[in-house]
Amino acid sequence: MAVTLMHPEGLPEIGLYGQVSVATGAKLVSVAGQVSWDAEQNTVGAGDLAAQIEQCYRNVATGLEAAGATFDDVARLTVYVVDWTPDKMPVFLEGMERVAKALGKAPTPPIAVIGVAALDIPDHLVEIEATALVD
Repeated sequence: MAVTLMHPEGLPEIGLYGQVSVATGAKLVSVAGQVSWDAEQNTVGAGDLAAQIEQCYRNVATGLEAAGATFDDVARLTVYVVDWTPDKMPVFLEGMERVAKALGKAPTPPIAVIGVAALDIPDHLVEIEATALVD
């Protein structure tokens, strides 16, 4: 595995993700921001943030697999959420729980959640991009 997650003493242990990732590998994999489209560009989970988070992660997993990587190789995730407010955190966590069940493991690299005004089309509530390193 090219990525080691750390919870350094002196930083809060969030539980949802590692505070630091140390990546050592030979191949950098960047997965473009994935929205909640299926392969035919149909929006999955219209109006349902948790369902859209799950589909975005599934799409990221597909991109990683195509490059010979998995979530174990991911050094960082960036999540863009339309009209993000802290009260959306329970729904965000619900989406993460769905992902963990679907993938058999929770993807827990360092993550940044960034609120945005809008995404590519009005039905999309979230977009997720990933950076991975593979040995």
